[in-house]
Amino acid sequence: MRYRILGGTGIEVSAHCLGTMMFGAMGNPDHEECARIIHAALDQGINFVDTADIYSRGESEEIVGKALKGRRDGVVLATKVHFHMGEGEPGQGRNRSGNSRRWITRAVEESLRRLGTEWIDLYQVHRPDHATDIEETLSALGDLVRSGKIRVFGCSTFPAEEIVEAHHVSERRALPRFRTEQPPYSILARGIETDVLPVAQWYGMGVMTWSPLASGFLSGTYRLGGPVDMTRGRAALTPARFDPSIPGNVAKLEAVEQLVELADSLGCTLPELAVAFPVAHPAVTSVIIGPRTMHQLESLIKGAGLVLDDATLDRIDQIVAPGRNLYHPDGVWQPPALADAARRRRPLADRAAR
Repeated sequence: MRYRILGGTGIEVSAHCLGTMMFGAMGNPDHEECARIIHAALDQGINFVDTADIYSRGESEEIVGKALKGRRDGVVLATKVHFHMGEGEPGQGRNRSGNSRRWITRAVEESLRRLGTEWIDLYQVHRPDHATDIEETLSALGDLVRSGKIRVFGCSTFPAEEIVEAHHVSERRALPRFRTEQPPYSILARGIETDVLPVAQWYGMGVMTWSPLASGFLSGTYRLGGPVDMTRGRAALTPARFDPSIPGNVAKLEAVEQLVELADSLGCTLPELAVAFPVAHPAVTSVIIGPRTMHQLESLIKGAGLVLDDATLDRIDQIVAPGRNLYHPDGVWQPPALADAARRRRPLADRAAR
């Protein structure tokens, strides 16, 4: 396994990062099997483990914490804060989400407890929060660094303009800055090549990408002309992304067929090709692989030594052009200006030019 420096922090991390979103109720509820997967990944040279408080509502962090007992010092441990963790009677869950100082300072304590550790190596803001001034967030995170509870902090799935603004505020207010960004990136979702990746390079940020298999589209499960079970898994949750009668989905499946042909010519599987692709980008530090089973881990790590030469990358560019999104990953943050129509439309009486 190769290692790279994480965003100028001096911290060395493996080029593959073990993602644990599928550990717990969201994926694999067997804690012992999940621990075996973590141990197998560490034995293969992975030293970077990523989780989040929201994954199975804290269960993933608990699994990771138990699995790392006795091996914590050798692991770069990352987790996240932002999504709603409120429970109980109406009103009791308020202020248990977002990027406020109030919530961050409490959430980090809860994550430390679940992880069974005294410090977190990389603490990430999971999504932007326009209800909270970015200065408030950066100040709170800086205090956690000074207290020793976290080593460095970063952001996840932030648009390029939000990253730039955060760095601008850090410089203007003399605050610690985001050292990493965690965006979605795959052969089918290359939009970040136009802005997020160049911005991360400009600021010297580490980049750890997620969803290299494009929510299963690059797993080989979904093929052009083949059956798609719309009653199970991701297809049942988000049918508009998988329904083969929708033209946009046909375009994805057509690209998959060409990629399968390319993988066959290289003597590798489609998932191996998919995971090797983001590793080749100069802005990417580490690629998150998120197995649910031991078999999935083994199949993904098997491609760790795959080198994509220029001819192969040129062929991928022909199939899906640089900067183009054929697929929009689930859970990507949407700016309020796009999500709220009222922000894009003047009052009816004020829309005419004269």
